[in-house]
Amino acid sequence: MKNKYILICTLLFSILLGSCKDEFLEVDAASSVLIDDYYNTEDRIFEALVAAYDPLSWTDYAWGQQVQLNLVSDVMSDDVYVGGNDQGDQENLHKMFNYDATPEKVCSDLWTTLYSGVKRANSVSEYMDDVQDITEPTKALYLAEAKVLKAYYYMWLWKLWGNLPYYETNLDFPYLTDQLSANEVYEGIVTTLEDAIDNGGLPMKTTSANQGRVSLAMAYMIYTEVVMYQNDESRYATALAYMNEIIASQNYGLNSDFANIWEESGEWTDESIFEVNYFSNNGEKDWGFALGDGGTVYPRLIGINSLSGSSDFDGGWGFEPVRQEAYDLYNDNDQRKDGGILNFPTYSAQTGATYEGRYQDTGNFLKKYLPRANGNEGASGSPDMNFNNNLRVYRYSETLLNAAELLARGVSGSGSAQTYLDAVRDRAGVGSLTATVDNIIAERRLEFVGEGKRYWDLVRTGKAATTLVPNEYRTNTWTENKKYLPIPQSEMDSDSGLTQNNY
Repeated sequence: MKNKYILICTLLFSILLGSCKDEFLEVDAASSVLIDDYYNTEDRIFEALVAAYDPLSWTDYAWGQQVQLNLVSDVMSDDVYVGGNDQGDQENLHKMFNYDATPEKVCSDLWTTLYSGVKRANSVSEYMDDVQDITEPTKALYLAEAKVLKAYYYMWLWKLWGNLPYYETNLDFPYLTDQLSANEVYEGIVTTLEDAIDNGGLPMKTTSANQGRVSLAMAYMIYTEVVMYQNDESRYATALAYMNEIIASQNYGLNSDFANIWEESGEWTDESIFEVNYFSNNGEKDWGFALGDGGTVYPRLIGINSLSGSSDFDGGWGFEPVRQEAYDLYNDNDQRKDGGILNFPTYSAQTGATYEGRYQDTGNFLKKYLPRANGNEGASGSPDMNFNNNLRVYRYSETLLNAAELLARGVSGSGSAQTYLDAVRDRAGVGSLTATVDNIIAERRLEFVGEGKRYWDLVRTGKAATTLVPNEYRTNTWTENKKYLPIPQSEMDSDSGLTQNNY
């Protein structure tokens, strides 16, 4: 077996641990060291842990495709279109939108990014036994963080592709392993999360100095997401208990101003359970260095094309227009209507701003992540790629709605589905609604437009086939075999043992 070497040079990893922090780690002194001999101190195993966080920030654009997790999810739903210049602009997204993706035209860069995360998370566990100067509590914390990260990366691979090459320890050449069924992958994810949760090292909420690191609440949210997506009723009671534990902790709460959640001042408020941190100041991401430190290109991608006369927003490329029917779902007094979506005719009447519509234009834009004016200020790399909009992954409102849905489904546990649903609706400024499962699913749609939740809700509740049907731009109907995307052709070519999904 070949010796594995690591070049230790000046590195600046991209994850941020605080809203005003620009560094997580710097390593100095260039030298060549056997990798098996390198990760033997607490400082060095911490480097491995930091590296496991890095791919979180690559899930917007890393290897040439626009593959933002919420965008990839939502274009398969009934809330947004793809937009852009035409159907050839980010063709993989248009193919997924129409349920005719191919192994050559799919979000293949996500496969690469997410498996990179799995590998890095495994490395923390692999080398931990060699570390001599680490306390047991710190060791337990690092291992738990790595396991939750691994579960998160596998969760997305599982939701997108289902039947996966799955491994708990990193592979040696030729880097091949068994392909497991989606059900087997699910069990692996849950077991990994249970190990991390039972470890006891994770705090319910991280300190302000550690914002961006895994918390126990985040682990609970991932667990509940995968259990509910799998419709695994045997674990519903545990999921409900986890949601109630978050609620009872009083570490989290709803931001009274929905629109503020999406501003820089709304990052890491009490509503935030987990965010992916991005920053603009000295952001070094560039088209030739997409894995660098810094911001995100996503706001530019969905920004308003040829925008003029606005002091609030920067312009962009017109992707992910929100459908008119989604905008029309809201009551006029619902904070989420104009707090999360920008209706340009209304905005233009208020400001005199103008724009030029692109393909599938609706005049409705995802305000949650639009590029704010000066949102890329101070970037040393490409201004397009260094906006400072954090990605909100899990919010406390989802905790409440998860608990409400589980209770409405008859799961035994404390709490009131009606109380939890009312809390979300009260914040939005709308009245009470009976807490049925269907009403809670509908509420999730209103609460999470553009956050990558709707498509998965339709699939798990059995509503996809009757909801995701042809319309003005979509010519195909979702069917059960569309649940798992085609495995990228490059992966099929490199492993003859892989079985392609019947998409």
